[in-house]
Amino acid sequence: MNERTIAVVGLGYIGLPTAAVLAASGSKVIGVDIDARAVDTINAGRIHIVEPGLAEIVQKAVADGNLRATTTAEPADAFLIAVPTPFRDDHKPDLRYVEAAGRSIAPHLRPGNIVILESTSPVGATEQLAKWLADARPDLRFPGTNGAATASVDIHLAYCPERVLPGNVIVELVSNDRVIGGMTPTCSAAAADVYRLFVEGECIITSSRTAEMCKLTENSFRDVNIAFANELSMICDELSIDVWELISLANRHPRVNILQPGPGVGGHCIAVDPWFIVHSSPETARLIRAAREINDFKPAWVIDKVAQEAARLRTGRTNPGEVTIACLGLSFKANIDDLRESPALSICTDLAMSTDFRVLAVEPHIAELPTALADQVTLVGVETALAEADIVLLLVDHKEFRDLLVTQLSATIIDTRGIWRRSRSMDGNR
Repeated sequence: MNERTIAVVGLGYIGLPTAAVLAASGSKVIGVDIDARAVDTINAGRIHIVEPGLAEIVQKAVADGNLRATTTAEPADAFLIAVPTPFRDDHKPDLRYVEAAGRSIAPHLRPGNIVILESTSPVGATEQLAKWLADARPDLRFPGTNGAATASVDIHLAYCPERVLPGNVIVELVSNDRVIGGMTPTCSAAAADVYRLFVEGECIITSSRTAEMCKLTENSFRDVNIAFANELSMICDELSIDVWELISLANRHPRVNILQPGPGVGGHCIAVDPWFIVHSSPETARLIRAAREINDFKPAWVIDKVAQEAARLRTGRTNPGEVTIACLGLSFKANIDDLRESPALSICTDLAMSTDFRVLAVEPHIAELPTALADQVTLVGVETALAEADIVLLLVDHKEFRDLLVTQLSATIIDTRGIWRRSRSMDGNR
């Protein structure tokens, strides 16, 4: 397999690291992405995303000739699809990028090829991909289509979700177990051969539907547990209880492990995947739906806390005027640059839409604000933000914020992550 060519379609936060570790294993890798700037950046031996350890691997892989990028698909022996799978306004899964990726590689498929879907997807997506491919290539036999018998398919299809932590992707791509769900046992075996090129963890075989549901289950489990912590934080705020002290005490029970609350839940996995289960089973997935609704509500709750503090500040002024708010952090989790589905970004955006506030943003991991926010919010350094803010709103617990001497500030502090709780309380009282 090392002498074969592997194409990775989608060079984002999962696709590029996957392409890089495959290339580092000695495989010839073709990275495919519709973003010409990303392609040019990679071919120059650089990266367009932030992920520790990735830059060095990409630089070496490109220099060694094992990795190159292109905007159009090419023939390969195996194709890994790692494109976005968002949902529409009604929370219905949107598979248009998966379909586009499938149709882009279809002209280049040859008997014996392996197609692996990595994108987080609703149950049945791999089967749908097989139908799209069969529609584009009626001359080939795909599992579950064209009346092909299990042992007589031309193209092997499987589903294998990523399960990595942003900020530690390179390590976990190699060390974590992989759940591989082929549409047939032969498909599973062929896909497992690809992952064994770089995965040191166990490759566990199952069906495509079970593998799809496994990914959704993992993230829904986390979402439900975060929702408990977020709901607890709102209850504690009503009862004037320090939620972080409470959780610390409760977690001393040997069978209790409550997670930490925050301003919401973000990222392209936990904030999205539970809706795929709800869509598939709307009448039965009641707990999963409720958890998602709690976590989706938390940003609005934070905004309301800011509005309450701003009103209190104006009451004590002879000239109320604008209240300056410094939003510390925009990414969906600490120490990364990923803004996808970020509650911090959503909160900052909503505050900026109000004429009552002047909004400053501090995000040390990006060089410029998203276009939609650039005209409404000023990106500044942390020193400027702390010097000018009436309210400091801590949204992301970046390491750059943890050691700030907030006790010396005259501003009101709203700490949604609890990292300054010994000096300031959640309700903003100084």
